[in-house]
Amino acid sequence: MKNFYGKLAVTNLKNNRQFYLPYLLAGMVSGMMFYIMCAIRANDGIDAMRGSSALKMVLSMGIFIVGVCAGVFLFYTNGFVMKRRKKELGIYNILGMEKKHIAKVMAWESVILYVITVIGGLVFGILFHKLAAMFLYKLTGLTESIPFMISGKGCLSTVILFGILYILMIVYNFIQVKLANPIALLHGNQAGEREPKAKWISAVMGMLCILGGYYLAAAVYGVLEAVNMFFIAVLLVIVGTYELFMTVSIAVLKLLKRNKKFYYKTTHFISVSGMLYRMKRNAAGLANICILSTMVLVIVSTTVCMYAGTEESLQTNFEREVSVTFYFDRMPETEIKNSLMRQFMDVAQEQNRTVTQEQEYVDMTFVTHAVGKQIDLYEHGTGSYNFQDMSMLYIMTTEDYEKRTGISVGGIGPQTAAFASLNDYSEDSVTVFGMEYQIISRLDFPEVQMESFLGNMDAFFLIVADESEMKALHQRAEEISGEPKDVNFKIAMEIDGTLEEKRAYISVIREIMQANSEPMGFQVGMASSRAEQRDEYMQMNGGFLFLGLFLGSMFLMITVLIIYYKQISEGLEDRERFAIMTKVGMGLDTIRSTINSQMRTVFFLPITVAVIHLIAAFPMLKLILLIFGLGNTMLFAVCMVVTAAIFAIIYFIVFQITSRSYIKIVYC
Repeated sequence: MKNFYGKLAVTNLKNNRQFYLPYLLAGMVSGMMFYIMCAIRANDGIDAMRGSSALKMVLSMGIFIVGVCAGVFLFYTNGFVMKRRKKELGIYNILGMEKKHIAKVMAWESVILYVITVIGGLVFGILFHKLAAMFLYKLTGLTESIPFMISGKGCLSTVILFGILYILMIVYNFIQVKLANPIALLHGNQAGEREPKAKWISAVMGMLCILGGYYLAAAVYGVLEAVNMFFIAVLLVIVGTYELFMTVSIAVLKLLKRNKKFYYKTTHFISVSGMLYRMKRNAAGLANICILSTMVLVIVSTTVCMYAGTEESLQTNFEREVSVTFYFDRMPETEIKNSLMRQFMDVAQEQNRTVTQEQEYVDMTFVTHAVGKQIDLYEHGTGSYNFQDMSMLYIMTTEDYEKRTGISVGGIGPQTAAFASLNDYSEDSVTVFGMEYQIISRLDFPEVQMESFLGNMDAFFLIVADESEMKALHQRAEEISGEPKDVNFKIAMEIDGTLEEKRAYISVIREIMQANSEPMGFQVGMASSRAEQRDEYMQMNGGFLFLGLFLGSMFLMITVLIIYYKQISEGLEDRERFAIMTKVGMGLDTIRSTINSQMRTVFFLPITVAVIHLIAAFPMLKLILLIFGLGNTMLFAVCMVVTAAIFAIIYFIVFQITSRSYIKIVYC
């Protein structure tokens, strides 16, 4: 008897290969992608890389996302296949097969599908793992050799994940069969839908959700705010997109139906009535396609931009090749500053390096709370403050400011200052920590990127006459807070040489900092070099690009499969309708024209809306990219346009292929 159920399951799969072959192929590709991601993440060679932590974080994120997407995708396609097979299962039930016997057949089918999916996914994953790893190494700038390997952990993770997914689908399918009566099963795939009503309130709410998401994306100010509001905007747009296709589209079709001059034309009558009749189910598929298309466009365009702008990010985040910061608890003496700078130059001379654009200056940075003319320490009375009350205060002497910016500031004396603010400040004086300064010169804020990072927070630059004024402010800050405050001594320079030579230089600089910390009385600060950071940036941005292309390919595959099943489903439903129209005298040319018009309208609507979503998200995405030091708006715009163009071409090819399947079904 067991062999009977197994043979019947094999026969069913063969007879329904039109539905199961794409399902199996996509399942195997999902299994392959999940295995490859797990295998690369478990590769011992990654641990030896410089900056491996960033790359492993990206890969771990990819494993989670691919696993979730595989689950959503398998459940979606399983639901479609089950609906198409309800008539077949109903016939089994009417012919005397009990539901428990049907359940056994379905269990055998699921086991067969699971085995083929997992084995196929692992075979392709093992075959293409090295190629994918080589591509990742190429993107991240790594040159290590990649041996052929089989990841036991990757195989086990794939077997377990897909085993859980198929068990859940078996349970879901059993419940569907158990709850349905034979007649319902027999007519399950023919169950039509009543013409939906126009839900005007839902339509308005849907449009408000989309407009709200667009507004957040356009009005957001600053990187911190963009990150905080991103997921809220995404959620609003997703909800609005579903409502757009499920209620707004119905409302528009209803309005077209009321327009007698438009509606009572042969092609318009058939297209509008056909789409309106089954728009509820059709709209859900269109919304899914639109959201997946938007995800592909956003993920690929941003990761491509990050990778293309790696060098620019380095230049933005590291103004000089070598940047060093010392933390003093007082104003550093001139002898100490000269000694440290001299040691840096001596090391460069010993290593035959040429130093240019050297720069040294002292500044103080405080988190403050500003009201009117008054700027106080944020730590003082924090109970009544919140995050929005925070501001940043930077203090420098006139001499160091001129060295730092190259801008001359004259005429500053005791109790006077030059002042810069991100936001409007029109007062003639400012009181800092209880000390009043007359503003005799107003400056442009020197930190170009700071405005975007701080968002609605304010920031101030106070330029005082000399070190005595700095000392007074430092002493006053310590008295108010009751704890030590840092004074920053910074050295920055450009240096020639290869990447390895620059790394060797910064390594010796760190040794100097350690050796002089206690004698000179400073805390060991930060020492960074572009040469060191370049590896981490390449691995992080290359890893994100790899993940973006990986996920983009997976989302594209899911989109294509949804489109394919949608076309097959609608072809089967429309076949009888167009056959009736042919019998009552409608010409084939008219039918073809109607079909093409309806397909073009429905098919290209999701990608059109997806591109609109992408354009609306541009301001917010541009701000988020500033986290990585990438502020090149033109580069991001070009990446978006090229990504959208390539995706549109692929989408059009998919339209051409799937439309042939639809037309073939309708005319057969």
